[in-house]
Amino acid sequence: MKTDAPTPSFAEALRRVLGMQDKLHRWSKRDATARFADLFNLVADPAFLLIAWERVSTNTGARSAGIDGLTARAITGADQVEDFLAGLRAQLKFGTFVPSPVKQRLIPKSPGKYRRLGIPTVADRVVQASLVLVLEPIFEADFHPSSYGFRPRRRTMDAVAEIQMFASRSYEWVLEGDIAACFDEINHAALLGRVRRRIGDKRVLALIKAFLKAGVLSEDQAIRENNSGTPQGGILSPLLANIALEVLDEHFARLWQTQSATRVDRSRRRRHGQPTYRLVRYADDFVVLVSGSRNHAEAVQDQVAAVLAPIGLRLSPEKTAVVHIDEGFDFLGFRIQRHQKPGTNRRYVYTFPAKKSLANVKRKVKAITTQGTNNSLSALLDQINPVLRGWTSYFRYAVANATFQYLSHYTWWRIVGWLRRKHRKTNWKALRRHYYPTNRWWPQDGGVVLFEPGRVVIRRYHYRGDIPTPWPKLKETA
Repeated sequence: MKTDAPTPSFAEALRRVLGMQDKLHRWSKRDATARFADLFNLVADPAFLLIAWERVSTNTGARSAGIDGLTARAITGADQVEDFLAGLRAQLKFGTFVPSPVKQRLIPKSPGKYRRLGIPTVADRVVQASLVLVLEPIFEADFHPSSYGFRPRRRTMDAVAEIQMFASRSYEWVLEGDIAACFDEINHAALLGRVRRRIGDKRVLALIKAFLKAGVLSEDQAIRENNSGTPQGGILSPLLANIALEVLDEHFARLWQTQSATRVDRSRRRRHGQPTYRLVRYADDFVVLVSGSRNHAEAVQDQVAAVLAPIGLRLSPEKTAVVHIDEGFDFLGFRIQRHQKPGTNRRYVYTFPAKKSLANVKRKVKAITTQGTNNSLSALLDQINPVLRGWTSYFRYAVANATFQYLSHYTWWRIVGWLRRKHRKTNWKALRRHYYPTNRWWPQDGGVVLFEPGRVVIRRYHYRGDIPTPWPKLKETA
């Protein structure tokens, strides 16, 4: 592909990008030692940049501006988009493109704690998205099934379902792993070394390094160097983090292959009192499931620390712990714990919304309902409904019926309190007649009805096992 080619239509660009991704994935899958030496032209190709722009402009982050103050939504019209992409393509082609520092914002994570979010410029986001389109099919051929975070066709519930499946089959001891400041401390040299195992194009490597070293504009308007880590918020960061953390997946995959690849091997090890391990990782959150004793689970913690050290990462001693499945543990917002089923002598591993997750959504509802009373109830419901809908959609596969009923009850009373403050001189009978017109006594206003968590249907999520990649032509042509 040539970088001076005319801008294709979106349908043509998508077809070309998917076709090239399929080839890259197939070539990478066929030869685990292959290095790709001519990729930069793809990064700067009009089709890849157009699909990258589509991703950036339709993302919710399109409303956010980098240090240049420009948002993706400000670039409107086909001519403006074409001129923007043509200029970006020219900068890449002639080697004048230089990433800008990311704008840092501190996002509240929990009371007193913040997550550092880096916001790149629109141009940087488009180039990063184009890089991901090229690199992802190559590295997906290497990634192990134990990794679920920020990968195509994989989601949080896949990781939770795998934990539930293994914990129900003798893997009763769990090492809860917490990597301290993962996205801030990844060693750049070690990360680039792992990228070089697959990428031989020096221009692509230089571009990745430039993004890693671009720097950060903090909230006090001071630019600081970025000598380690990959800032959260960039489109490229999750892929780079997975490449770095693949060391953990490789370690436990080797253990599995050498010690317990077959059922006979696992039976033999158990007879001799030896452990077997399974890793489940979602980005920098992971657990190691151990079929053995507590001592075995505690010993594997030193293994994990030794594996992470070469890439500059370390375990948080305060948050890393060994627990039994009967005690339960929190993972990705869920509480995973074994309980006896009521009315029987059997015990099963269940997943519940964690107390911290419930506290977070309650905090959001409370923040919305403690704001001023100048707006109408319909405006308030427009703020609350997406929060409740999103939270219940995430947890609808857990044992969450009682939690959803409680959240309905809590939100109902928060709305009642807000209405009483808004209409201090109106009695309850009049409020009920105006805002609760049906026999259900459920608040609504201006055609907007409060979303009811208690009516969300709970479903069972089935463990999917082997999850296919988005490039189906591989099976047809392999």
